[in-house]
Order: sequence, then C-alpha cells, then structure tokens
Amino acid sequence: MRVFLTGATGFIGSAIIPELIGAGHQVLGLTRSDAGAQALAIAGVEPYRGDLNDPASLRRGAAEADGVIHCAFDHDFSNFLANCDKDRRNIEALGAALVGSDRPLVITSGTGMGNAVQGEPATEDAFNINHPNPRKASELAGAALSDAGVNVSVVRLPQVHDTVKQGLITPLVALTREKGVSAYVGDGRNRYPAAHVLDVARLYRLALEKREAGARYHAVAEEGVSVRAIAETIGRGLKVPVVSLSPDEAAAHFGWLAMFVGLDLLASSALTQKRLGWHPTGPDLITDLENMDYGTA
Repeated sequence: MRVFLTGATGFIGSAIIPELIGAGHQVLGLTRSDAGAQALAIAGVEPYRGDLNDPASLRRGAAEADGVIHCAFDHDFSNFLANCDKDRRNIEALGAALVGSDRPLVITSGTGMGNAVQGEPATEDAFNINHPNPRKASELAGAALSDAGVNVSVVRLPQVHDTVKQGLITPLVALTREKGVSAYVGDGRNRYPAAHVLDVARLYRLALEKREAGARYHAVAEEGVSVRAIAETIGRGLKVPVVSLSPDEAAAHFGWLAMFVGLDLLASSALTQKRLGWHPTGPDLITDLENMDYGTA
C-alpha cells in the first residue's frame, strides 16, 4: 500500500515509518522543510511538500495514496482551540480526496474522548460528544466523513513515551526545572494512560491494514499511572522537592498545563487488543522517566 503519512517527521510519525516499510508498504511523508525532506529520504520515504496551514496540500497528498495515516497536530497549546479547529479542517480535506473509494483514513484523537462515565475507564465504543476538550472536533470530523462513505478509523492516544519524550509530561519536566519543585494537584491520585511509542506505531499500522470503517482504537498499554508517581519520578530525576498543590494554586503554578494536570484519564484498550491482536510490549512510563537523561531533557 502507498501510504500518505502526516506528521512523518514528528515523534510518533518517525516511529510509524519503519513499521510501515517493514510491512512492505511505501510511504509518502508530509514535510514543510528541506531538512525534513532530507531526513525522510534517508529513512526511505518519498517526501511530500505540504503544510497543516494549507489543507489543500493535504488533500493532494491523500489523492496520491492508497491509504492515509493522519497523526500530525499543531501542539502549540497556547492556541489549542484554534489548532483543534485546524485539525478538523485538515481531516475534512484528507477525507475529500478519499470519497467514493474504500481507501482507509486513520485519524488521531485522545483517549479522553471515550471517558463517558466519571471514574470509569475510557472505552473504544464510547464517544463523549459533550466532552469539554475541543479535540473532539477531530472525531466529529471523522464521523461526518464516515457518514459520507469514507473509510475512517480513529487511534486515540494516551501519553506516548520513550526516554526522550512523554506527551504532556515533557513540558511538565521543563516546568519543573523552571519552578524548582515537582508538583501535583491534591492527593495526586488522578491517572494518565500511557504507551511506548513503538507500541503506538505498531497500532497505527494494524489499524490501517484492518481497514475497519468506523472503528476506534485505544493505544493504551497502562490504563492509568498516578500523576503523583509521575511527579515523584521527575522530582528524583531533577533532584527537586515534590509538593502537593491545591486546585486554586494549580493555575498559577502550571500555566496552560493546569487544564490537564488535575484530570483523571483512566483508559482501557481491552477491545483494541482483542480486535487487532495488538499486545504492547514496550517499557512502562515510569521506567522511561527513570531512564531519561535529565541533564539534557
């Protein structure tokens, strides 16, 4: 299969590339720079020039492919709402190139979209349309394309990690270094789901090859790692005190991260593992945080 991959030069996309090539697929990788094009060519990928701010360029890339994996997202959280809307437009553009065919489109969302019952794990069969997270725009766009006959499936991400990056925890490490304390909110029992990046990359490939229209998959290896355990590990790594903050103190300390640090995002992947035969084997989140080089992080 000739696969158009957005986010090809990013953290997850660069891990998806060898998964696809190793399975015999050809990859057309989105990039907006000469450096990105060179890196993709070295990785055995055909570079494709385009930009998330130009949905028409994504539509043209999808038109050249047998299938699409869309894992690119603008992670400037100071403009989170606008970037979620941008992702909606880009998904619509990708889907427009696939109407009238059975070519698969795999899009990306977050496991929080499956949190339908407070305190219960997010599940693949649930979609909380009333979720306050504006990232739901991505799944709403995918659902509209499904109604139009496009073969869309969704990979929902937890905190994706290795020893260099760990999703939202990466900016949390930077903030901890800046503030000189590693903080959590309240008792810190709220939890984040997690998975190693190589396990996540394999799941994207399996979802693409499955071609199951309307499917939702959870890239979850650990259903929930307590934020307190995360903060304590970061504190040891940076050799700074670990403190509990009240919800009122959290906004001033965490800045834009305050919207996430108090959330309990427990998530299950039981259905994903059953439906795709996907069984994560990578290191757990705390292990990767313990093995991170905090001198360069």
